[in-house]
Amino acid sequence: MKRNKKILIGISSMALLAMLATGCGSSQQASSKATMPKVTIMVGGLEKVIYLPYKLAENLGYFKDEGLTVELVNEAAGQSAEESLIAGEIQGVGGFYDHTIDMQSKGKALESVVQMAGIPGERLMVSNKLKDQIKGLPDLKGHTIGVTGLGSSTNFLANYLVTKGGNTSKDYTPIPVGAGQTLIAAMQQGNIDLAVTTEPTVSLLVSKNIASVLVDMNTVEGTKQALGGNYPSTSLYMMNSYVKQHPDVTQHLANAFVKTLKWINTHKPEEIADKLPKEYYAGDKDMYLTALKGTLPMFSVDGKMPADAPQKVLEVLTAINPKLKDAGIKLDQTYTTEFVDKAK
Repeated sequence: MKRNKKILIGISSMALLAMLATGCGSSQQASSKATMPKVTIMVGGLEKVIYLPYKLAENLGYFKDEGLTVELVNEAAGQSAEESLIAGEIQGVGGFYDHTIDMQSKGKALESVVQMAGIPGERLMVSNKLKDQIKGLPDLKGHTIGVTGLGSSTNFLANYLVTKGGNTSKDYTPIPVGAGQTLIAAMQQGNIDLAVTTEPTVSLLVSKNIASVLVDMNTVEGTKQALGGNYPSTSLYMMNSYVKQHPDVTQHLANAFVKTLKWINTHKPEEIADKLPKEYYAGDKDMYLTALKGTLPMFSVDGKMPADAPQKVLEVLTAINPKLKDAGIKLDQTYTTEFVDKAK
């Protein structure tokens, strides 16, 4: 009887230990999820079609699926976002890859961890009031060009197009006007003659008979003609130090965005539009769908950096800033495919 009692006590103890272990394991998993640091990502225009993967990832629930708490912050210009990143106010930026090269030349280490697009998706628009005078890049001299912000990627592209036309970056005046209604108003009022911008602003300018396309960087062919090759744009870039310290967070972010890119590439524009806030349509869903259809081919299916693309971006930036020739830029430190390679 005593032996049976001991056996029962032993079994009960083992069961209790198993329950405690299971509870502890569950607690550790819950704790791990709960202690995953919040990630704030500042995006250079959430309503822009070129940045749609961000809001889509949120609305599709892919951040939550990865156990992440992500706050998306809207910012008109990527240059302001990179300043917030370097200051440690945010953990990631939805912006163009070219910022990582530009900032490395200034002693700041940033890297693209998910490369979402291989071309800019930008167009150089010319006011219809001046389209008979401005017919090519050499004609940009002496004019004002609207950009999202000084030091932004649109500013880089405007500089390059001006220099390609045989002038210098001092031969025109960049005016920070953001995008959307602020840019449209600036052109209507004659404050800018041209603008580097994206959808849906492009379609709004055309539909209102305000401006026309002068240079198209929204297709692979157009980008190669304008810039000499592919120019990777939309990316998630972060401080190299943050990526090194938080590889788990970075991996979960990569998982969410690669899943989003695959979703974009396997769904119709109408399905994509339905997952976005209605205010992104700028009051005209049919126009937005047309703009969306024309822009979707820019998005990657796997989030990887094209092999020859970083060198092309460096060439473009060096053309407008010759000092980069002596800056010793290490391109392999401006991006990584480590996390998208592992993404589920």
